[in-house]
Amino acid sequence: MKSVCFILGTRPETIKLYPVIRAFKGKFKIYIVHTGQHFDYNMQGQFFKDLKIKPNFFLNLNTKKFPRKVFIKKLTNKLSSLFITLKPDFIINQGDTDSVRCSVLAFNKIKKKILVKLVHIEAGIRSFDKKMPEENNRILADRYSDILFAPTIIAKKNLLKEKVKLKKIFVVGNTISDSIKMFFKNKKKKQNYIFLTLHRLETIQIRKRLILILKTLEEISSEKKIKIIFPAHPRTKKIIKSLKKKIIKGIRIINPCSYKNSLNYINNAKLVVTDSGGLQEEACILKTPCVTIRKNTERPETLQIKSNFLTGYNKKKIRQGIFKMISKITSWKHPYNQNVSLKILNIISKNAKYKK
Repeated sequence: MKSVCFILGTRPETIKLYPVIRAFKGKFKIYIVHTGQHFDYNMQGQFFKDLKIKPNFFLNLNTKKFPRKVFIKKLTNKLSSLFITLKPDFIINQGDTDSVRCSVLAFNKIKKKILVKLVHIEAGIRSFDKKMPEENNRILADRYSDILFAPTIIAKKNLLKEKVKLKKIFVVGNTISDSIKMFFKNKKKKQNYIFLTLHRLETIQIRKRLILILKTLEEISSEKKIKIIFPAHPRTKKIIKSLKKKIIKGIRIINPCSYKNSLNYINNAKLVVTDSGGLQEEACILKTPCVTIRKNTERPETLQIKSNFLTGYNKKKIRQGIFKMISKITSWKHPYNQNVSLKILNIISKNAKYKK
């Protein structure tokens, strides 16, 4: 039986790879490797419990223990050794994390020693901002992968512009649509709140920027008589506490929640306000309008169908976006397809037949 090695280390990877792992069960020998990149139980351990995923290998490396450069070096070495031991037929990566980066670097170290192919799910998405670590991770993964699963035609076009061979690219959709279908059955029950997430370093580590966002949201909460629910990343919560200013009136900060609860919050909110790529997709699929507080997005499809509004870090633009989108008619059709995991399984199964 052919074998696949799934690399994951963060919440988005766990969520988006879960339906793929389910699809491959019984068809391939499966190895699940958790790098340890997300170390907080509420950020990651809770998802293992909810999704019933049990990694075969937990490498126990994370960016709290080690600076990023040290983390990357140590994880690359550990993965290299593990790949040599396991000798998988396929190494499967999802998205744009440092765990993906290390998996690609490890693959490059061992690809002449064992016969293995590298697979990248969610290939070709681009923000065109190389200051973002995620952007550089995506580009690296796409450059060296043998099979690239692009979520949309736009992603495919990005890959072709970067001279990726057409025969390597397969447009399949995004596995997040499978995850939502598996774990969310609730009907819409619109409630009077905004669902907020902020976690990107360019958002939270620039104090003036974070204060501007929170004060703007506080004003809108008061003006619109609407509460804001904010499941704060541990790093974000720590930074907010350090501000020592009363700038979060009207914003209810809660601990990171389970995947099901997160989808429930998104589904029932009047609006999602975020700097997360994944939430732009989830809000789009669940037909909840979204405002993205960033200068760019790697999900341009959501802007095309007008499920999403991009504001940058301008107060006037943030207010404009929220007031426009909070009463948006949700008539769009999401671009992320269905049964994506089965499409991925079928393509890799065909590839495995001809793999020498």
